[in-house]
Amino acid sequence: MNREQTIAHDLLSIGAVFLRPDEPFTWASGIRSPIYCDNRLTLTAPAVRTNVEEGLVDLICKYFPNVEVLMGTSTAGIAHAAIVGHLMGLPMGYVRSGNKDHGRQNRIEGRLEPGQRVVVVEDLISTAGSCIEVVEALRDAGADVLGVVSIFTYGMQKGLDRLATAGVVNHSLSNFDAVCQIAADEGKIQPDDIERLKKFRANPADESWMHLK
Repeated sequence: MNREQTIAHDLLSIGAVFLRPDEPFTWASGIRSPIYCDNRLTLTAPAVRTNVEEGLVDLICKYFPNVEVLMGTSTAGIAHAAIVGHLMGLPMGYVRSGNKDHGRQNRIEGRLEPGQRVVVVEDLISTAGSCIEVVEALRDAGADVLGVVSIFTYGMQKGLDRLATAGVVNHSLSNFDAVCQIAADEGKIQPDDIERLKKFRANPADESWMHLK
């Protein structure tokens, strides 16, 4: 298996990604989804965690070799940024979803000097809205944001379009297509479920994917 497939297998094996096309999950928005994703579970699975963190290191070394600082997204990206920062011997910090309402009212935690080259560490990319907000906060602080590394991406068109418009490059360890294929290969879903899953990915608000059986 290549890395995308290996990480997909890892995420499926610990339930960090769970596919249930016949019994959809309900998102906070009310949208019914055949996929559930909680990459925080990688932190409590040491072997998977090692694969993830070493994979993120490899992505950064390959695509952003001039990085000076890592910044995690709050809260899911913080631990990964810390571990990867330790492995690479790099400083790290994180970006809050909003400014603190006390103390120095920081939004960016950790030392960041204007002009420093930053890579954002994210756990999951869906519509990319929160990720782009983090990038914009760092740019407003004077950082040179080289790009984003993430564990998993849905590859939703809305997210791809937003990243392109914001001028943000993302590289993910694994993706929706790899997860679907490995899940089918391992008997976690039926091969004909892949079409339904991809139809959901194309437009999560369109529930017609549930009736393609």
